[in-house]
Amino acid sequence: MPPFAPRWSRRAWLQAAGGLAAWPALGSTQAQAQGPAPAALPTHWPEAPAREALALLAAAGEHGLDPADYGTDALAQRLPAALAAPEGPEAAAFARALNAAMLRLLHDLAFGRIDPRQIHHRFSVAPREGFDPTQALAAALARGRPADAVRAALPPLPFYGQLQGVLAGLRALGDPPAWAQPLPALPRPAGARQPKLEPGAAWPGLPLLAQRLVLLGDLPASAPVPARLEGPLLDALKAFQARHGLAPDGVIGAGTRAALEVPPAARARQVALTLERLRWTPLFLGPRMIVVNIPEFVLRAYEVVDGRIAVRLQMRVIVGEALDHETPLFDERLRSIEFSPFWNVPPSIARAELVPRLRRDPGHWARQGFEFVTGDGRVETALSPAGLDAVLAGRSRIRQRPGPANALGDIKFVFPNRDNIYLHHTPSVGLFARERRDFSHGCIRVEDPVGLARFVMDGMPGWDEDRIRAQMAAGTSTHVALREPLPVLIAYATALVAQGRPRFLPDVYGLDARLQAALDARPRTPPETAR
Repeated sequence: MPPFAPRWSRRAWLQAAGGLAAWPALGSTQAQAQGPAPAALPTHWPEAPAREALALLAAAGEHGLDPADYGTDALAQRLPAALAAPEGPEAAAFARALNAAMLRLLHDLAFGRIDPRQIHHRFSVAPREGFDPTQALAAALARGRPADAVRAALPPLPFYGQLQGVLAGLRALGDPPAWAQPLPALPRPAGARQPKLEPGAAWPGLPLLAQRLVLLGDLPASAPVPARLEGPLLDALKAFQARHGLAPDGVIGAGTRAALEVPPAARARQVALTLERLRWTPLFLGPRMIVVNIPEFVLRAYEVVDGRIAVRLQMRVIVGEALDHETPLFDERLRSIEFSPFWNVPPSIARAELVPRLRRDPGHWARQGFEFVTGDGRVETALSPAGLDAVLAGRSRIRQRPGPANALGDIKFVFPNRDNIYLHHTPSVGLFARERRDFSHGCIRVEDPVGLARFVMDGMPGWDEDRIRAQMAAGTSTHVALREPLPVLIAYATALVAQGRPRFLPDVYGLDARLQAALDARPRTPPETAR
C-alpha cells in the first residue's frame, strides 16, 4: 500500500437498521448530527455553477463511479429549460434534482457505495471526521465552485490520484485488437510437466506478446520483435511479471499467460474496485501505524514527519491460506509484545491436525516441545491418550513451549481481536522467498521481527536492538506492554502504484469479485430527476 496521511476518527458512526447497520444516508453524517445545522442549498442554480456541476457528474467515471447513478443525462437535458426561466418552477425543480445528484456524488466519493461489512470486512468503519456532503456543497456553492466540494470529498491520498491516472490510461486504450484473440498455445519443453516458454525459445506468439507489452507500457514501441524471447522483449516481460505479483524469471507459464490475457478493461475494473475500497478503508488511524496488504504479502510501517508520510519499514509477510484459513480484514491496536512466546494451539488446529498426527507419530510431541494445559491450569508434559481425549473433549488444550521449534518463532506482536490473529516470527523462513505467500492458518508471519520490534518500541527507554535480540533469545516467555498502542490495519488492495508504474496483484481471497458482486446487486435508482 502507498504512503497514507492524516488521522481518521474511530468513533462508531452507524445507524441501526436491523441486521447490518445502515450505510450513511445522505445528509445524516456525524458532522450534521453533532455540528452546526445544515446550510441551505440553492433553490435556483446560476448557469456557470450548474454547468460545472453537470461536468462533475459526467466525470464520475474518472473516480470509478457510474455517471448514470446520478441521472446525469436527464439533468443535462433539463438545463436549457431551467436557464430559460431562471425564477420559474422548472428552474426550482432542476435545482432540487441537481442538489440531490451532487449530494449523492459527494456521499459516494467520501464514504463509498456499499457497507463494507457486506463483504465481511471488520474495519471500525468511520467516515472522515467533519465531512458532511450538505455542508461541503453549500460552502463550495457560496464560492461559486462546485468542484471544491468534490475535492473535499475525496480520500486525501496521493495514491488515490495516482490510481485515477492509471484508470484513465487503461480506459483510453479502449478495446485493443491485441486482445481480440488469445495468445497461441505454449510449447512443452522436453521433460517439462506443463507447457511453458523459456527465455531464448522461439514462439509464434511473440509479435502479439510484443503488441500487448507496448500498449501496457512495458516495451518501447520502437523495439523490434525478435525471433526468440530475448533482448528488450524479454526485459519487458520480466517487468510485466514484476508488476503483476509474478516471479520475474522471463518464463511464460500458466500464471504469466493468465495475467497477459487480462484485457485493459478488466484491469480498469480492478482499479475502480481499489478506488472504492480506499473510500471506506480506515487508513488514517494515527501518526504511526502498521499496514498489511494481503494480496501483496507485504507489511509497511509508516510515520508522519512534518506533515509527510515516511515509510520506515517494509517486509514480506506470510498470510492465511486462501479458502481454508483466510486472514480476516480488520483494524486493531497493537498493545504488547511477547518475547519467547508459548504457542497455544487453536482448538480447531488441534482437532483437525495436531491430535491425529500425534496419534500417528507420538515422537512429534517431544520434538516440538508440546505440553497439555488442563482446565484448572495444571501443566502436563507427558503425552498420553487420555490427554489427547481431553483436548478433543475441550477439557484441556495443547501449547508449545518457547524454543527453536516454536511455531511463533521468538516474538509475537499482540493486538487483541476476536479471531486471535497476531503478527509473529517463524522458524520456517524459507517460505518468505516464495512470490505467493498464503501458507498460514490465519496469523501473519513477519520476515524481519527485529526491525518491526524496533519500530513498535521506538521511544521506549532501554529497548534498543541489542536488548530486543537478547530478550528474543532468552527462552523465557515475557510480556512487554507498549507505551502507546499502535494501529494495525489488515487491508486488501489488488491495484497499486509503485515507482510511478501500476501494479496488479492476484485476487487471492476473491474479495474483488465479492465487492463487484455487491456493487452490481445494490439498488441503482438515480436521484429524482423528473419534473
